[in-house]
Amino acid sequence: MDYLGELAAVGTALLWASNSIFLTLAGKRVGSQAVNAARLILALGVMVLLHLALYGTAFPRHIGWPSLMALGSSGLVGLAVADAFLFESMLILGPRVALVLTMLSPIFSTFLAWAILGQSLSLMKLGAILGTSVGVACVLRERAQGTPKDPLRARAWTFGVSLGIGAALGQAVGLLLSEMGMAGGLPPISANLIRLTAGAAAITLWIGFQVKVKDKVLSLRDCRVLLLIVAGAATGPVLGVLLALFAITHAPMGVAAALMSLSPIFLLPAAAFFFMEKVTLLGIAGTLLSIMGACALVFA
Repeated sequence: MDYLGELAAVGTALLWASNSIFLTLAGKRVGSQAVNAARLILALGVMVLLHLALYGTAFPRHIGWPSLMALGSSGLVGLAVADAFLFESMLILGPRVALVLTMLSPIFSTFLAWAILGQSLSLMKLGAILGTSVGVACVLRERAQGTPKDPLRARAWTFGVSLGIGAALGQAVGLLLSEMGMAGGLPPISANLIRLTAGAAAITLWIGFQVKVKDKVLSLRDCRVLLLIVAGAATGPVLGVLLALFAITHAPMGVAAALMSLSPIFLLPAAAFFFMEKVTLLGIAGTLLSIMGACALVFA
């Protein structure tokens, strides 16, 4: 069947949009840190079983130290730190605005590739960066207009935006480290397992020293919260990643990346339905502009 890769990319965007809804709803009950830890541990268990079924081992063998360190660092930065920032940003700003902020990730990736890998910065890339930045600014302006003006809420808003930008930067660094770790031809599933192992280990150790977070982890016994986290783990690090891997191997990389960036579009009606957000024409236009700018960066 033609266009299987493209359909998989659209499916990935839908899964990631669903993932943000599930985890935001769960995070409102038990906090973003407990949610991040639980979904990484659940996803790690599934990926271990998948790796065992496909390759006969629970963990990749014969991995060189450079690749192992790069992928482990990618999991630490991209899954433990960046996702922790993203989930907290989603609780403060809502998943729609937080995901639009992640459209800044291709900008950070472009500058990192220029600074570290020596890739060029063309006029088209600079134009795409400007378009993405303007689109994100429009969404932030639209959302800020509906935010109460008291100082406490203003500080929370600024903190949420800072976390979203930090998440985008962490995703870009994690992607760069992943590419370095997979340079030797390591299968994507094995690479993802190494990243999940590092991310889950890091956040589990961190939670061990946080008494308040440990108390919230105990609240995961709430069946509704647990179901939301299981759904988030399934649609994000498991099915979302696997479908993304299928997409990039069955469709042109740029096309797949562009289609997978459509998650904020799918969140426009969800934001109004699940989180009672008022979505205006400015927010819709800003979302579309940020996505078009991010797509242009892929093709530039």
